[in-house]
Amino acid sequence: MSKFTVKDGTEIYYKDLGTGQPIFFHHGWPLSADDWDAQIFFFLEQGYRVIAHDRRGHGRSTQTATGNEMDTYAADVDELTTFLGLKDAIHVGHSTGGGEAIHYAAKYGKNKVSKVVLISAVTPYMIVDDNNPNGVPLAVFDDIRFNTANNRHQFYIDITFPFYGYNREGADIKKGIQDNWWRQGMNGGIKAHYDCIKAFSETNFTEDLKSVDVPVLILHGEDDQIVPYATTALRAIDLLKNGKIITYPGLPHGMPTTHAATINADLLAFIKS
Repeated sequence: MSKFTVKDGTEIYYKDLGTGQPIFFHHGWPLSADDWDAQIFFFLEQGYRVIAHDRRGHGRSTQTATGNEMDTYAADVDELTTFLGLKDAIHVGHSTGGGEAIHYAAKYGKNKVSKVVLISAVTPYMIVDDNNPNGVPLAVFDDIRFNTANNRHQFYIDITFPFYGYNREGADIKKGIQDNWWRQGMNGGIKAHYDCIKAFSETNFTEDLKSVDVPVLILHGEDDQIVPYATTALRAIDLLKNGKIITYPGLPHGMPTTHAATINADLLAFIKS
């Protein structure tokens, strides 16, 4: 595994495995490239080159105090993908990573990106306002900010229950999955994680979605308690020129982990289409 240094001196950790058409994975908040284990293994077996990075301030990348916003996240990805010489790449983003993926594709992806996949993504816009009446109240994100700043070690355990739908009756709770979420989260920097809450909740990706010409697949669980699908996926699909959407009754926000076989099969079908 390797690190690449971007222009401001931040070191970005990344995995680059296999050969073939590249698939670049963008992880959610406050996780790391490790959250894509089930997809990395699957697509390596399918004959693809897989790349996954730890966003600045997350995982094994530099714990940054600055640049923890979408423009810099996308610029970091552009520097890394240019360094790696990626062409005809498919960019797959989960949650916050979905915002990062579409922002990168819109700003830097022309002639570089062949397809984009948005899984449980924060696009187009999370906060409630006059233009987004079904959005999420700012107080919800203020509570996440408070807990990240003051109670991170416990909050990063508590949030796994709605994240994976483990608070639903009859849920098959996997403590190893919860521990892995906590492990990834606590490896990142508190300042970067705090700043990223604004990045994923208040960045408006409407123009990014409108401007991307390549095929975009939206995958979203209908029981997503973290990023409600009616607020995001059902609005995002109407903004895309070349979009397709699949929603999954009963599936949670963390479905790439809890239902990896289902998600991987739909990803593979889209990539091969």
